[in-house]
Amino acid sequence: MSGVGRRVASGRVTVEISQCSHVDDELVAAFAHLIPQLSSSSPPPDAEALGAIVDNPHSVLFLARLDGAIVGSLTLAFYRIPTGVKAWIEDVVVDDVARGNGVGEALNRAALDEAAQRGAKNVSLTSRSTREAANRLYQRIGFELYDTNLYRYKL
Repeated sequence: MSGVGRRVASGRVTVEISQCSHVDDELVAAFAHLIPQLSSSSPPPDAEALGAIVDNPHSVLFLARLDGAIVGSLTLAFYRIPTGVKAWIEDVVVDDVARGNGVGEALNRAALDEAAQRGAKNVSLTSRSTREAANRLYQRIGFELYDTNLYRYKL
């Protein structure tokens, strides 16, 4: 299930980060467990939806493991515009039982490394203001709050 792997020691635990390269029952079950912790309005993706992410050359699905179990994920999407290649981090989720072990930071750092290797000009993300720990993490890593208006049109 991994493309590029890395191990990050954080206190007493070692977080293993990899790029997902195929979909299996373990992955589908992990997302069935993780997505409800991220969003109450979006159903977990099925194998076909996960396959569309994994097979897309413009996205990378990162997985975090503790003791061999998938405990987090992050999706990094790339797009080209006239001013260059940009990247966007989406759907960062860490299992409640694994929080505080450096999983979110390890996922984000892996995504930033990949974005740099692919020549992205910058990496953006959004985070609800109520997710205080996540916002502190993003600022600690080096993300800067960008003054803009975000508009969304629901289809």
